[in-house]
Amino acid sequence: MASSDSPPPPVPSYGGDKGFPPGKPMSVGQTMLDKGAEMLQSLKPVKNMSQHMCTFALYSHDMTRQIETHHYVTRLNQDFLQCAVYDSDQPSAHLIGIEYIISDILFEGLDPEEQKLWHSHAYEIKSGLLITPRVPELVAKPEMRNLAKTYGKFWCTWQTDRGDKLPLGAPALMMSPQAVGFGVVEPELVEKRDKKYGISSETLKASRLEIDEPEWINPQADYWKQHGVGFAIDIETVKMKKRAPFP
Repeated sequence: MASSDSPPPPVPSYGGDKGFPPGKPMSVGQTMLDKGAEMLQSLKPVKNMSQHMCTFALYSHDMTRQIETHHYVTRLNQDFLQCAVYDSDQPSAHLIGIEYIISDILFEGLDPEEQKLWHSHAYEIKSGLLITPRVPELVAKPEMRNLAKTYGKFWCTWQTDRGDKLPLGAPALMMSPQAVGFGVVEPELVEKRDKKYGISSETLKASRLEIDEPEWINPQADYWKQHGVGFAIDIETVKMKKRAPFP
């Protein structure tokens, strides 16, 4: 099975669909079943998503690959958020991963080896790269202040940017934009996003000068900045843990 830093084998086409994922178009019967289930079920975890945030992410093992990401956020308490991450904000968007966001207090309690997998959010906020689409900045600013002191761990499970038609291979660890080196987001990506939402990241940056910088960003986060290395996952075969002999 492919490592998170190597391309998987191609996926055969299916159902006459040249896009992704491959498959036959939705039938009328299936659409009716889905609508019926939607009316009967509570879908409480989904309905508890309260925010849409748009930003950019970089692959830890190859930071030349940069993508626009859309995070649909559920806040479980004041120190912990969980996000379903999509590659767009359209109805046909692909669920490409998950991000967990924790406060600086929770982060400082993590084991140092675990901290290496996390990234900081301060630069994303201060630079105007992280936005809450269609929410006025005056309304969003208190949340930006909170997020500036947080850390995130983002696993990408579907690398649609390289054309994967299905979620293939191992998950990939993602990093946040930074002001230096490979962490600088390509201007074309930012310009395209800003044009779509009718905003200016530079204007947002100026308006966020008053947001306080964290007193200290733990250097175990954004590990690549200090050590010049990233992380990739390899899948390996291991013996199963069994309570009884396998027949």
